[in-house]
Amino acid sequence: MRAFLKFGVLTAAVALAASGCSSSSKASPPVTTPSTGTSAIVWPAPPDPMARARAAGLVPETAESLEFHVHAHLDVFVDGQKVTVPAGIGIDITNPGVHTYPNIAGATGYGGIAVPCDTVCISPLHTHDVSGVIHTESKTHKYNTLGELFTEWGVKLDRNCVNTYCKPQTKIAIYVDGKPYAGDPSTIPLTNFKEIAIVIGSPPASIPAVGDFSTLQ
Repeated sequence: MRAFLKFGVLTAAVALAASGCSSSSKASPPVTTPSTGTSAIVWPAPPDPMARARAAGLVPETAESLEFHVHAHLDVFVDGQKVTVPAGIGIDITNPGVHTYPNIAGATGYGGIAVPCDTVCISPLHTHDVSGVIHTESKTHKYNTLGELFTEWGVKLDRNCVNTYCKPQTKIAIYVDGKPYAGDPSTIPLTNFKEIAIVIGSPPASIPAVGDFSTLQ
């Protein structure tokens, strides 16, 4: 992997995503993203990433640790429309040790911590960009889980609910590498190059079977 592995992108976010249940699959309205001019559903990253990392049982660091370095990919759809997986999940983007740069569609990316931050600024589980790539960069050879990511994201995830969408009012389907997954999605291990798709309400035209890891090249 090249140095680009350490970078990412985000439509900056300042609020915790709400948790709870909804009777409609249309509870989250589309939001126009300024960088692309396209319509996308945004569940923003929370403003307290280090606290969210600790809530997930993870230990924040002052820099990326690459002893154990793997990537999974997440797609989320609501009634066929893609939800942006924000960059900066698990990263304190306000810390001066965290670098910013334009990347995907001109959005801001976060990463490149060449010199350790003065205080903890990054979780071993994080997103650098809005590609949906989930990075595990850890001192410990242990796979993180999808539930830990969603805890860091501040978005509810369990057998019955994703964010404000809940069964049986709303249809929710989980796919791993293109195949239906019937277990608890929060326990899915984020192994290298795994593709996870969460489909809420009406499905998209096709279910991703392979993740897009083009930002790692």
